[in-house]
Amino acid sequence: MRFGDTTRRLCKGWLAITCLVAATLANANGNLPFKVHDIRVEGLQRLPVERVYSELPIQAGDTVTRDNVVRAVQTLFASGNFEDVQLGRDGDDLVVVVAERPSIARIELSGNKSIDEDNLRKGLTEAGLAEGEVFQRSTLEAIAGELERQYVSQGRYGASIKTESIPLPRNRVALKIEIYEGKAARIRDINVVGNQLFDDEELLKDFELHSTGFWSFIKGDDKYSREKLSGDLERLRSYYLDRGYINFSIESTQVSVSPDRRSVFITVNVAEGEQYTVNNVKLAGDLVVGEDQLKPLLIVKKGQVFSQQLMTYTNDLIKRRLGNEGYTFAEVRGQDHNADDENNTVDVTFYVEPGRKVYVRRINFSGNAKTTDEVVRRELRQFENAPANTSLVDLSRQRLQRLGYFSVVEADTPRVPNSDDLVDVEFKVEEQPSGSIGANVGYSDASGFIFGANVTQNNWRGSGNRVSFALSRSDVRDSYSFSHYNPYYTLDGVSRGFSLFFSEIDYDETSVASYAADRLGGSVTFGYPISEYSRLSFGGTYERTDITTGDFVAVDIYNFLVKEGNKFDEYKLNASLSTSTLNRGIFPDRGWSSTLGLEVAVPGSDYGFYRANWTGQKYFPISRRWTLRMRSDVAYGDGYGDDEVLPFFENYYSGGIGSVRGYESRSLGPRSEGLSYFLNGTVDPDPDPIGGNLLTEASLELIFPTPFAPESRSVRTFLFVDAGNVFETERDDIFADFEPQDIRTSAGIGLSWLTAIGPLSFNLAKALNDQSGDDTEVFQFSLGQTF
Repeated sequence: MRFGDTTRRLCKGWLAITCLVAATLANANGNLPFKVHDIRVEGLQRLPVERVYSELPIQAGDTVTRDNVVRAVQTLFASGNFEDVQLGRDGDDLVVVVAERPSIARIELSGNKSIDEDNLRKGLTEAGLAEGEVFQRSTLEAIAGELERQYVSQGRYGASIKTESIPLPRNRVALKIEIYEGKAARIRDINVVGNQLFDDEELLKDFELHSTGFWSFIKGDDKYSREKLSGDLERLRSYYLDRGYINFSIESTQVSVSPDRRSVFITVNVAEGEQYTVNNVKLAGDLVVGEDQLKPLLIVKKGQVFSQQLMTYTNDLIKRRLGNEGYTFAEVRGQDHNADDENNTVDVTFYVEPGRKVYVRRINFSGNAKTTDEVVRRELRQFENAPANTSLVDLSRQRLQRLGYFSVVEADTPRVPNSDDLVDVEFKVEEQPSGSIGANVGYSDASGFIFGANVTQNNWRGSGNRVSFALSRSDVRDSYSFSHYNPYYTLDGVSRGFSLFFSEIDYDETSVASYAADRLGGSVTFGYPISEYSRLSFGGTYERTDITTGDFVAVDIYNFLVKEGNKFDEYKLNASLSTSTLNRGIFPDRGWSSTLGLEVAVPGSDYGFYRANWTGQKYFPISRRWTLRMRSDVAYGDGYGDDEVLPFFENYYSGGIGSVRGYESRSLGPRSEGLSYFLNGTVDPDPDPIGGNLLTEASLELIFPTPFAPESRSVRTFLFVDAGNVFETERDDIFADFEPQDIRTSAGIGLSWLTAIGPLSFNLAKALNDQSGDDTEVFQFSLGQTF
């Protein structure tokens, strides 16, 4: 028996409550109240009966009244699992009759292009539309409406969403969502109204949205987007606030759509106000750091034109200074007040709220699957159980980035749960290739085709050591070498490196010198850190050199060999001072580096000489993704004592990748022309470069985002201009003294790519002032070369 009637009463939604309340008014028939002996559930197809029991607020033994009947129906409907709910009485048993909502068997999407399908499905899931969930048509209709609003915000005013639910067996449905996105409306005009001080062109140049122009079909900057417009309006507001117009306001913004919904017209109405200057600048709040230390950080000065940008910059400087003292979560708010509208001045006060001093509980790393924790931890300058120091955390991140093992290094300082004065430091890294492995076949401009086995790893087996082992054969050279470098030979950062090498050159195959020098030797070097960014290194090298000449030989080389012989044992001592503030070990775009070196063949060597060199580079950021790089190399060598000149086999060479691009590798500088002869007196028809004792080179590169991978840190594209040459300043028989007009120049475009088997570099270059006899190349590439 149903409450109040023996007929079935169908009650849906909130109407069910009213319906059942009315039914309970038939209490005169004796249906209510009664004590429940048992509960029976009917109508379930998919859900377990325990689900109804757990949600029903009536249990066996309870007395059923009108109030708890209403509450029971309300609770069951609120679960969202049922379309119909009825309560009835069969003797002393409570009968619950339900009709389940169908479950979603699958969701089919079509037509979505501008919204990624994964993101779209994620949004549907968050709204409750996912396979296996209970289907509610109201949710589907709400999603369709929201999708249309999303497309309208993108300027797709013709977008439409069609939804369909298809019944399936076992009380299931299939949902079909068909999307017609339409075409995005194009911006035909953006107009600023009310601006007297700056013209539209000046105000709109930093906008992300633009009216349709010549390049818009590539850039897509004429497609209307509500989010982009909001960002542009903030840029417009900042433009005025940074120039002292503190009362500037955007009165209104109108976005008009043409009748065919293909064109958008944007009008921004502004009120500029007057320009204000700064009157007084003050610090207020809890100054846990002395005011005398904070005042130098106040970039905002009395008498300056007010600038919101300078206020924000000052906020950051003070926060960083407080962070260096352990107040990691300090708040600094710069506010303008006491505006004097008569004199157009305003006071500025920076309010400091340091919060509690914070200490580091733990330092954690993630992403270093290969590199051991020991290698990354030894680079840290922030330590556990010490006050959190913003500068030391940043310095630690920079040192990890400069290793060259990681493409990305991020640092975060989350609070420890339930603690006001503890944080953890979380370093997240992404490892990248840090050398060349198994590059058995290659090619270079200087050596032709290369066949061999080589391993060059700057992070050998994750240990942080650099190991290189190579066995190589080429058209020109056979070489075998091994080197090892440990940057932490001692715990305090003293480094040690050693190498063994042997190379043999086939003179008949080389085209870049008038002789061949076979070399055998080894070296050892120790480095000492003298500051956070500088290192002083000392070392020694033993090298045996065996000179071979062909049929043609330069006169000066022939005379040198007649006088000194063709075998030389050299004992060299070297020292260098290196400084680097580069932000990354590979493909940096900030900072500078410099290396000053000296090498001397000490007494006891077969020939006494010295070589000094300096190389430097600096990066000048133009914007976030555009950078200017300047590079310079200067080197000079000479003999000493009875040995008057630098031996020719120690000469410098110029040209090729890493030098002056657009010219063949090692091809610039003095040649043996007019100085070579065959043993019977024949003149050399193809004179070779012989190098020189003075090298000077410079390069200017404009690094810009790679078109097909603008955010990639493993690919770099650049425009370049190179200049340089080598000269001979100490030999009277070679007329090759330094002359500015002999500097060779070139320009071109290049691409460098950090691949799994090593760095790969391509260049297209044009020699700008090549002379007769110069060997030029338009296309050059190198595999496995460090840059």
